[in-house]
Amino acid sequence: MEQTLYHIFLRTTALTLSLVLLFVSGIVSPLTQELSENTRLYLANSIGMQAAVSPTPINTLSAELEEKSRQLTEREIAVSLKEAGSQTQMSTFILSTALFIVLVLLVLNYVLDYIRAKERKVVTVQYEQTA
Repeated sequence: MEQTLYHIFLRTTALTLSLVLLFVSGIVSPLTQELSENTRLYLANSIGMQAAVSPTPINTLSAELEEKSRQLTEREIAVSLKEAGSQTQMSTFILSTALFIVLVLLVLNYVLDYIRAKERKVVTVQYEQTA
């Protein structure tokens, strides 16, 4: 059977999804699951913008309020880390579903290629017998 770009793409996608799923789910090591979750939280919290202005009494009060707000946000994040297990389970479910679909496509592709090659062989044999 010929190895088309589609076959290569399906195999590569299946392998990539498998490795990512093993990494995110923490099957190999719980450390990878924790690393994946911390990376997701870091990316979610690091997106933002900053600007600087000259200090005034209003700016100072505003900065203090902002600091209090940041501390409250950090406490909320600490509480939400306890609930983060459900988000990890959801990403594991999505990755598992995608991997299953890719594997079904891969198997279906090889089965159809096998059937097509078998039909070509039968047609070739019949042609040779009639000739």
